Amino acid sequence: MAKGNEIQVTANTVSLISAGTEIRGEIDCGGDLRIDGSVVGSLSVRGKVVIGESGRVEGELQCKNGDISGYLNGKIQVAELLSLKSTAKLYADVKTQRLGIEPGATFTGTCQMGEPNTNTSPREKQPEK
Repeated sequence: MAKGNEIQVTANTVSLISAGTEIRGEIDCGGDLRIDGSVVGSLSVRGKVVIGESGRVEGELQCKNGDISGYLNGKIQVAELLSLKSTAKLYADVKTQRLGIEPGATFTGTCQMGEPNTNTSPREKQPEK
């Protein structure tokens, strides 16, 4: 199961930061992560991140999918789908492929969706006459 110092993570591995727990620093998670406590710092998650209603994140978050019911302040980059539930409070700069927002959710910040083309802006793509 382990190769040298590296531990293999199965697809259904879920790590939990429970309510009443506060973590400061950098988190690198190979599976999924559920946060019901508080995290201040940067998170890199290869799977899905769930921020529960009591969960708070301040900092930068990178993940494959995100499901937010709690609070996030910072930057978030999601490779596939970011879902904001009705209790979500998101104050962030967002980069994601797809975004779902339930009525009642709070979102203040910027959002960049899809895969941006850094070579040209949309205005530069107008056809020539």
